[in-house]
Formats: sequence, structure tokens, C-alpha cells
Amino acid sequence: MIPKRDQIYRLPHDRVGDFTFDEAVVDVFPDMIARSVPGYASILSMIEQLSYRFVRPATNVYDLGCSLGAATLLMRRQSPTDCVIHGVDNAEAMVQRLKIELANSPRSDDVCDVIVHHADICGFPMTNASFVVLNLTLQFIDIEKRGELINSIYQALLPGGALLLSEKIGFDDPARQSLLNDLHHDFKRANGYSDLEISQKRTALENRLRPETMETHHERLREAGFGCVAPWFQCFNFASILAVKDVESR
Repeated sequence: MIPKRDQIYRLPHDRVGDFTFDEAVVDVFPDMIARSVPGYASILSMIEQLSYRFVRPATNVYDLGCSLGAATLLMRRQSPTDCVIHGVDNAEAMVQRLKIELANSPRSDDVCDVIVHHADICGFPMTNASFVVLNLTLQFIDIEKRGELINSIYQALLPGGALLLSEKIGFDDPARQSLLNDLHHDFKRANGYSDLEISQKRTALENRLRPETMETHHERLREAGFGCVAPWFQCFNFASILAVKDVESR
């Protein structure tokens, strides 16, 4: 099915409120994220590939901030049938739409179970995990809660398990920050967004999405205990990191 075109900010708003993952966003989300996040398709492709490498039989997989389940459904194709994938999101509209899609999918014994949870990922119980995905999710979590969340993921992962963390990132150097912001806006224009749409969405997100530097993410992951922290992707001001728990860890 062809996704609906994102036109949420096409017309001038008298007041641009904070961005929310409501029904209006759910209706256009696949188009919105594809036209707004450079390299999004590549990140999804690698999530599928990495799940084949890291997901182990009889373990749990967590897609934290699963939205409409793009990563969840790709991981399901590569995971052993005795795994359970947990999609977790605090946006009820996203969760309900994903549940409908799963209910309408043909039942098969060749794929693992998927359980969708309407819940806050901060404090969500996790255990026996071989692979965890935070794909463009941590950036919406209060900064003071991010360290605790990463620590809980580390504790839930089995030795040799991995976390895939993708984020919009910031830069300490003002010139670099300005250049990559401009390049990101050029990317949006090339995908059909007007200057008005770009400006209004930026206003809507400024109190919700708080980017951090790659150095901050790297330090937090190291502090949690991850032995291998490998930035593997960057396109303008979006990046992805693979963090692996040491095999001898407890």
C-alpha cells in the first residue's frame, strides 16, 4: 500500500504545538520518516541483517519505540521461531495500528511471536535479551533518564548480545552544526518539503527532540559496560551505533 503523503505542516499554523505521535502522524508516518531522515532505509536494512547475526534461539528481542513496527517486522523475518519480539511504544495510536497490521497478517508457524506493548520504555521490564533496537527513540527521552535506560538495556542483554542505537546527533562545533543542519534541510527540500513545512516542524520538535553528540552517546554506552561500541553509519546529522556486550560479561 502506498503511504499517505505527509502534509501536516503544509499550511501555516497560528500556533505550532509540540510534536506528538497522534493519529494524524500515524497516517503519514512512513512517508514522513522516509522524507525526513537521510539513510533511514539503509538503517532498517542493517537492522534486519544484524538481527540475523545477533538474535539467538529462545531469547527476547526488544524494539523500543517501535512506532509502526518497521524494524520489528524486518527482525521477525530473520529471528528463530522460538524467539519473542517485544515492540514497545508509548504512543497509543502507533501501538493500535501495529496491532491491527499484525492481526491482519497471515498466521504462520515459520515466524516468531510478536507482542506489542503500550508502555513507557523507561522502566519497561526486559530480560534474556539477545538484541535490542533503539531506532530514533532515545532522542525523545528526557536527557536525565537516558543513562538509566541504557543501563537497563545492558543488564537485560545476554553476554554477546547487542544494542542498535540510531539518533539525530548534535555537534559542539557551531560551524559543523550549521553546515549539517543546512544539508539536512536541503535533503528535505529535495524530498518535496517546503521551507514553511521545514520551519514549522522544526518548531514542533524543538521541545521534544534533544540531540546529543556522538561523544556523549559513546561515553554513556561505555559507562553502562559495553565493551565494543562501534559507530557504523552517519548521513549528515543522523548516525547509528552498534554496542555489543562482552561475551564474558555477567
